[in-house]
Amino acid sequence: MADLARSPEQIGNAIRRARKKCGMSQSELGEKTGLRQGTISQIEKGHAAAKLDTILAVLSALDLELHIRSRTSIGNITAGGDISAGESIFATGHISAGGSTRKDSNGKK
Repeated sequence: MADLARSPEQIGNAIRRARKKCGMSQSELGEKTGLRQGTISQIEKGHAAAKLDTILAVLSALDLELHIRSRTSIGNITAGGDISAGESIFATGHISAGGSTRKDSNGKK
């Protein structure tokens, strides 16, 4: 399962799905991360003011990671290789912050 997330709302929805898949309530996730239940709720609703450190703490508590990739390719060279920024969004799949992999004219990635 891979989720593409390009907005705070999409990231929040992916976090909510992962939390529910783990069978955790917002309160339980809050306890695990040291955050209030209300903060978890705001993140899941896509509150744009959530700090990156907070998002990364939530992802870590859910055993997720964040992969960052280019959205475009340059010529026949795909610029979509993993440019990992620390953590990744991943529970049994991953959430890519951007990026689709494109094929060149020979059908290669």
